Amino acid sequence: MPVDLSEPLAVEGSWAHPATYWPALTDATSHLETPLAAIDLDALRHNVHDLRRRASGTPIRVASKSVRSRRILDAVTALDGYAGVLAFTLPEALWLAAGDDEHPPQHDVVVGYPSVDRAAIARLASSPELAARVTLMVDSPAQLDLIDAVAAPDRREVLRVCLDLDASWHAPGLGHLGVRRSPVHTAAQAQSLARSIAARRGFALVGVMSYEAQIAGVGDDVPGQAARSQVIRWMQRRSKDELLERRGLAVTAVREVADLEFVNGGGTGSIEYTASDPAVTEIAAGSGLFGPHLFDTYRGFQPAPAAAFALSVVRKPTPHIATVLGGGWIASGPPARDRVPLPVWPQGLRLLPAEMAGEVQTPVSGKTAAALAIGDRVWFRHCKAGELSEHIDRFILIHSGKAVGDAPTYRGEGQTFL
Repeated sequence: MPVDLSEPLAVEGSWAHPATYWPALTDATSHLETPLAAIDLDALRHNVHDLRRRASGTPIRVASKSVRSRRILDAVTALDGYAGVLAFTLPEALWLAAGDDEHPPQHDVVVGYPSVDRAAIARLASSPELAARVTLMVDSPAQLDLIDAVAAPDRREVLRVCLDLDASWHAPGLGHLGVRRSPVHTAAQAQSLARSIAARRGFALVGVMSYEAQIAGVGDDVPGQAARSQVIRWMQRRSKDELLERRGLAVTAVREVADLEFVNGGGTGSIEYTASDPAVTEIAAGSGLFGPHLFDTYRGFQPAPAAAFALSVVRKPTPHIATVLGGGWIASGPPARDRVPLPVWPQGLRLLPAEMAGEVQTPVSGKTAAALAIGDRVWFRHCKAGELSEHIDRFILIHSGKAVGDAPTYRGEGQTFL
């Protein structure tokens, strides 16, 4: 079933009213067994158009790791304002670019991370169609050496490559702030690598990417932590100023060497800032489509909770504690309480500090736990977006309080990329 997200909502979404939104999801999926995950199409539609609004005309490249469902990717990338996919592995990129009878090929797929998958590199290098649709990520001549060792330049297609520019901030007195990605940090380093790529046969430098994780991936309004939130805002302001200048210089330096097709930056949490950077031609975003609870700590925007999962109560160890089966769907990142699933319905539930979310069971307490009976459902929101897709084989699609179809995940299509 094709998913139509073309028209924005004309009225306030039902997710603004938890007392009706979550019970409606329960009713719509009552004929299905748990664990299950659902996507409310109105909430997804809201998020799709809100991301586009925030981008102010800058095209959005969809980060597939935050979705991991071809049916959803097809629907979003077909819309005006969205252009291409940012994949997380080369095998995934090849799969998306090849397409099949049900899913059209994605014609513009950038692999967000360097690949050393020799079999996938060999397949890419031998296919004119895939080589024209897929762009590899590089940040070192050593990665080019590995590709050449797999497929010699004179016996392969010309391979498109994107230079990964480190966007972290080397803060005075604080050191490295951001994620550990590329070793290419300065304009001089970027130009040096660009010249190295241009001097080699079999490669075409077509893009630059720089992901400002310390801005896009860190919430600036942490509940109950006012002082920490102020520090984060200060850090992000300083980092934005530094990156705006450095990225501009680096892109200018690379453009002296190569005729770039795109400069990619940003993430769901930094769309407005990234769109304001004149050096950037497109924004990467994906998590904001599903609206995981990670974004509850951001001041500037609030996506709708479009994706959630339900587990069933299987025991009552005490009258005031209910235990659901499963639930230990922990998000990646620094191990902390903000990485665990958030129980959202019934309202008033909380995880037990000594157990939290467990692989086989998750007890919940709180003012509404006493009313839960064996067989009742508890709805959770995952901390991050696409990682939820690794625990289920499909999303149940909900529209106007009814299940209207499903969207298989990568796992549901028999694909396990990472």
